[in-house]
Amino acid sequence: MSVQTLYTAATGMDAMETKLDVIANNLANVNTTGFKRGRANFEDLFYRNEVLPGAEDQAGGLTATGTAIGLGTLVSSVQTDFEQGAFLETGNPLDVAIVGQGFFQVQDTDGTTVYTRAGNFSINANGQLVMGSAGVGRLVQGGDITFPQGAQQLSISPEGRVQYMIAGNNVPQDAGQLELTTFINPEGLEKLGQNLFRETLASGSPQNANPGQDGTGFLRSGMLEASNVNPVRELIELITTQRSFELNSQAVQAGDQILQLVANLRRY
Repeated sequence: MSVQTLYTAATGMDAMETKLDVIANNLANVNTTGFKRGRANFEDLFYRNEVLPGAEDQAGGLTATGTAIGLGTLVSSVQTDFEQGAFLETGNPLDVAIVGQGFFQVQDTDGTTVYTRAGNFSINANGQLVMGSAGVGRLVQGGDITFPQGAQQLSISPEGRVQYMIAGNNVPQDAGQLELTTFINPEGLEKLGQNLFRETLASGSPQNANPGQDGTGFLRSGMLEASNVNPVRELIELITTQRSFELNSQAVQAGDQILQLVANLRRY
């Protein structure tokens, strides 16, 4: 049975390697705005049932337990932890953090709507509110929020009202209304990279509302939501994962030593 030991322990090593990849990604994004950490989940594999529970024994009775030999483990999923991240004060009125649930709506390059928790916004040459990226100027809410030439004293209220001032006019002008989107199962969103998520069948349909309504959070202008990765927790997970990998490798070595002993029996 030591041959099976090799394969069973190999599944454990493979699963720990996947978990290590998840931890490495979490640590790599410890300073990524709005990043949500991932968590690897495991499940045991198929069992070889040599005796089923409740089988008839030699005396005609029923056995209380069976004999089932497990065949290893498998990564069942990598869940996203949407716990609120800390807040970093920037003083930039176009930096917006979400306090509570919700995502900003962003128009992707192909015209589809994607979602983000990163509120580091900027203004493009057309006066439209966009994600603050040097590569792609994705429009926030499809370009609904615009500022005219000469707009100053920009502000975003906790309820998402975007305003600005014009020189010589003391009355604030409306540039648009920021909305937030919620999902019944945010863990079902597809991760696209670049702080973006996409709707899937698992996430459910998007529900749009103004900040503070229908369960959405409020906005805090002049701040950004930091990554919710806790480096101390990730380092502890890193140590336990490394030790688990080593234990599985030792099981492989033990199985190999037994096979070597069997192969050398005729020498004795």
